[in-house]
Formats: sequence, structure tokens, C-alpha cells
Amino acid sequence: MALVSADSRIAELLTELHQLIKQTQSLPITGQSCVASIQPPRPMQRLSATAKIAGLYNDSEPPRKTMRRGVLMTLLQQSAMTLPLWIGKPGDKPPPLCGAIPASGDYVAKPGDKVAARVKAVDGDEQWILAEVVSYSHATNKYEVDDIDEEGKERHTLSRRRIIPLPQWKANPETDPEALFQKEQLVLALYPQTTCFYRALIHTPPQRPQDDYSVLFEDTSYADGYSPPLNVAQRYVVACKEPKKK
Repeated sequence: MALVSADSRIAELLTELHQLIKQTQSLPITGQSCVASIQPPRPMQRLSATAKIAGLYNDSEPPRKTMRRGVLMTLLQQSAMTLPLWIGKPGDKPPPLCGAIPASGDYVAKPGDKVAARVKAVDGDEQWILAEVVSYSHATNKYEVDDIDEEGKERHTLSRRRIIPLPQWKANPETDPEALFQKEQLVLALYPQTTCFYRALIHTPPQRPQDDYSVLFEDTSYADGYSPPLNVAQRYVVACKEPKKK
């Protein structure tokens, strides 16, 4: 029922977006935009929480772009909320892609699946973005993925090692705490209100099925090198294979 209601909610949001776009197309252009725009920072930008939040808003952007981004962020939240909770029989172990449990070695993500993808930016820096699988070639062992963010809509051809499938089930902290990332474990987490993954430490794992992780993003602008705690849903937290910075 949750999935059905979520689909209905998404349909309502898309209808609302279409109506708002039609309305804004008829508005006269003035010197100031009537709506603030969210601009997703990329990893080459400083990760200070204050600076990042300040950078999310830009009065010079058109209202239609603002609404598209607002709907995208809502859809991402809905996707996190409707991720099914894994409930096994007594003695069953959580399967791969449940919470922190990685995919099996031969797993191939299906078209339409959301993944964390490591891509090269225009300036040559590498970043982890939220992407959607388009296809997978068994001949080349490479994926084709699309950036989920329409502003940076690009198609990337990437090797398997540059793709991390997102969880397909939430782990239940009350019955399967071992399927969750633990305190101070290094992860990649989707920074709130963006479509980019950043390195972070688990501050507090979920305590109840509906809880999010509390994470500390790496940020050199703070004395201890980490941001204040921020909440990120299980859907958007994956293992980071890179070593922890000293």
C-alpha cells in the first residue's frame, strides 16, 4: 500500500509541476526572480555546511528550474521513504543490498536502478553522483548511466568498479543491526538537498526502522575535519572503499 500511495503522490507532484510551469511561462520577466533556486554543490566546492547551504540558493535562476529541482528533491525523499523494510523468517540472514550489505560480486544493476557513480567533472576532478542505469554491456563489462540531475544531464560509460548499487531494502535495527553501518564507519552519503555523494563517518546508526543515519561529512573548514551531524536515509548511504583520511 505504501508503494501505491507513493506512486499516487509522485503523480500529483508531477501534475502540480506541469501546472506551475504553465503559470510561470505566462509571467512577465522582472529584475528579480520570485523564487530562490537550489544549486547542488559538487565535490570540488568546499564542504562547509554553512557555505554549502548558502550556495544552494540563487535568486538569478528562473522559477521553472527551481520547481524542477524542488520536485526532484521531493522524489528522492519519496524514494527513500518507500524503500521496503526487509523482514525475514526466524534464522534468515539479510540478503545483499539490504542496508549496509553490499551486492554480490556478480551482481549487475538493472536499467532504471539508481546507483552511486564515480564520474569525471569538466575540470578533471572526480565525484560521486546519483545516477540511473541505462544499460550494461557484458562484452565490455561497462555500464551506461545518466546523471539524475537534469541540470548536469549527461550519459557516462563507466566500469563496474565505478558503480555502487544503492540498497534495495532497509535493514531493521531492531532485528538485524549487523546489516547497518556502525558508528565511525567510513561511508559515502548523499549530501542533503544535492545529488552528490561525499565521504562521511557514521555518527549514529538508525535505532528504529523509520530512522535515518546521522553522519559527519568530511569538511576541512572545521577544526576536527568534520561537519556537524546531518541525517541521511538508508537509501543513500553506501560503503566507501577508500581509506579514511588521517
